[in-house]
Amino acid sequence: MATSYRFFLTGANGYIAQHILSQLLEDGHSVRAVVRSQSKVDMLKKSFSKYVDTPQLDFAIVPDITTAGAFDAALESTPPFDIVLHTASPFFLRPIPNSDYLDPAIKGTTEVLHGITRVALSVKRVVVTSSFAAMYNMAQNPISDPPKICTNEDWNDVTLEEALATINPMFTYPASKKFAEKAAWDFVKENKVNFELAVVNPPGVYGPLFDPSQIAKPEDLNESTGLIYNGLLRPDLKSTDPVGTTFLYLYADVRDVARAHLLAATVPEAAGKRWFAVAGELSNQQVANYLREALPEKSDVIPIGEPEKGSWKPEGWYGASAPEVEKVLGLKYRSAEETIKDLAPQLLEIEKRAAASS
Repeated sequence: MATSYRFFLTGANGYIAQHILSQLLEDGHSVRAVVRSQSKVDMLKKSFSKYVDTPQLDFAIVPDITTAGAFDAALESTPPFDIVLHTASPFFLRPIPNSDYLDPAIKGTTEVLHGITRVALSVKRVVVTSSFAAMYNMAQNPISDPPKICTNEDWNDVTLEEALATINPMFTYPASKKFAEKAAWDFVKENKVNFELAVVNPPGVYGPLFDPSQIAKPEDLNESTGLIYNGLLRPDLKSTDPVGTTFLYLYADVRDVARAHLLAATVPEAAGKRWFAVAGELSNQQVANYLREALPEKSDVIPIGEPEKGSWKPEGWYGASAPEVEKVLGLKYRSAEETIKDLAPQLLEIEKRAAASS
């Protein structure tokens, strides 16, 4: 039997984190799921009911991850923790005060690391969820000659000053991910720690929700799923509407991103590295094509666009290369078709539920 570990998972109610939690439990590990409120505990208890009241799953509430000592009480455990997965961080694609981005992302990360050094010296590996946004400045011109090929060595050149001077999420969100990740690497460098650090940097993350019954209406969808619904499925669209231009071609399936976290946590060679979990490229036109195939009953709503263009992207647009994720971690990626077609019926289910309750 494979080794089982004791995990501490922050932001456990998140889109990626629920898939992480599911995979950890299925693999036989024990997990303390950390969330901000009792209502989120109740939601997870419903979705993970078969593990409630078993030694495999327990919960902790940390209402404000930015306060000094925020995680200390939650990090105390018998048996003690082996691995911490820190996924908690805000993600909104709308203008919000930069303090709502930068503080939770940066202080939340440093607080969990401080907590480990104070009360959880048993922890041997920490995995932080970062982002492609920490690697590449998407506010710049995406086209160059030759095209930029992004790797795990790249860093977004956005400055803290730029982020603090605006509420434009094109600057504030990437800055929050960049400086939170930097803070983690600096912490390990500047402090005597017992643990190794690994970081996962996914691009656009799509695919099925772990439990769609949690979502009452489309407006409650997480950001990346909401983009798909609002851009290609919402009821006021017509098949003759144009398919919107693609902002980010790089993608990964949420289930594969979750698995990347588990592998980064347990593969010995994963320590001390960034893992750019990118499955390939996916255009809005491809998403529309897959949705039309998966949901024929929505053929009058989903924009047809130019189906034959499929994976076309402008010449000179940046790409990605991260073969080490498959070679070293052993991660196998799902196809984009599977990613979108597994999500499609869930979006219809949520739409129907919202209509029935209105």
